Amino acid sequence: MRFLIVRTDIRAVVDTDITAAWAGGHRLRDETTRPEPRRQVVHAEDRDAALHLARAIATVGAVRSGKQRVKVLPLDDPGHRRARPGPPDT
Repeated sequence: MRFLIVRTDIRAVVDTDITAAWAGGHRLRDETTRPEPRRQVVHAEDRDAALHLARAIATVGAVRSGKQRVKVLPLDDPGHRRARPGPPDT
């Protein structure tokens, strides 16, 4: 399985946004509707390589200081769905 390693900026929020999200029961950050700005994108062919690259990218000063984050995302084939585990055999 292939993986995508992404380094993004962390979007700053103010206390009023946190309070509104808490009161309204919605998410403060929703990556599907408003993704964080990307700084770097790298592909890896397997999980071990992806984690190795993510650890290397995490040594960047902005990541270490909390201004950016590193995400490792699995990329599945569009036609491939993961099988759900069924009931145990009796």
